[in-house]
Amino acid sequence: MTGHPHTRRPATLASLAAELGVSRTTVSNAYNRPDQLSAPLRERVLEAARRLGYPGPDPVARSLRTRRAGAVGLLLTEALSYAFRDPGATGFLEGLALACEKAETGLLLVPASPEHSDVDAVYRAGVDGFVVYSVSEDDPHFRAVLQRPVPTVVCDQPADVEGVDRVGVDDRAGTLTLGRHLVELGHRRIGVLCMRLGSRRHDGPADLARQQLGSYSVQRERLAGLREAFTEAGVDWASVPVIERFEHTLGAGADGAAALLEAHPRITALVCTSDILALGALGEARERGLRVPEDLSVAGFDGVPEAERAGLTTVRQPFGEKGREAGRLLLERGDRNASEHVTLPTELILGSTTRALRRSGEFFSGW
Repeated sequence: MTGHPHTRRPATLASLAAELGVSRTTVSNAYNRPDQLSAPLRERVLEAARRLGYPGPDPVARSLRTRRAGAVGLLLTEALSYAFRDPGATGFLEGLALACEKAETGLLLVPASPEHSDVDAVYRAGVDGFVVYSVSEDDPHFRAVLQRPVPTVVCDQPADVEGVDRVGVDDRAGTLTLGRHLVELGHRRIGVLCMRLGSRRHDGPADLARQQLGSYSVQRERLAGLREAFTEAGVDWASVPVIERFEHTLGAGADGAAALLEAHPRITALVCTSDILALGALGEARERGLRVPEDLSVAGFDGVPEAERAGLTTVRQPFGEKGREAGRLLLERGDRNASEHVTLPTELILGSTTRALRRSGEFFSGW
């Protein structure tokens, strides 16, 4: 036999109502407004639905009727796997997911490559609002989000977008504290390894103009904090080598550290603007036979669990709380019209990867 003549067609809302002898509104309320029915009546409706194979109200039809999608869109200008691979992103995602659970709403990931300008995914996303996770100021996907008539919250960057809520940390203050710590330890010959400063791929030295004009404000601010700390100590920042890496991976950290140490073997401290880059740099330093921190101090930024396990000196930021705050700003907005900016605290974590210079001859006040 090639057919299935005895297969029952799925029940519909109307056929289920007829089977039970109730109105279609009663069946609909069993799913959408259970408080309108007595517990025995709702259970009778749901039991009959299971028996007859009724899957529940059509979510597409319901969203057209209510004009609500029941989901928050998270814009990531990275590959989808980044959300589950990068420890900072996973911490943020967990916090945002908890906020969505509390509000009984869904979460839709909208990944988009920073090297591609196709914004169709943003326009197609059936969401009631967007959380934008750390994108550049010129990102076309972010511009597409702003064209949607839904509320938007930015995490980290871009900063200071008119009418848009934002949650982040004071990145400049965090690296200023870290830089002053290294200065107190006697370090003046430093190198810096930073994350991408612009949307176009660049792997190499970042001059002062690029540091100050890059389209990723978080990296600009972190470099500015380091610049302030070492300028206070008399170091000519224009002479401090800054190497940029487009990818945010351990391999990029190792590769960037290799380039920095090859060109500037006399540096005594390597500061990375993320823990992932710093962990990669740690591996490269050890591959070269350098003792950390005896021969080279290494520091990062973020405070991810991997950094804690490695004993990395870093600046910790609360990723989970950032996610929860972003969710709160979006899901509990109500009738608020004015934008709200939330700045969360950072904390300097002194690990085992930095130490004071041992010989006075290593103290240096410029290049």
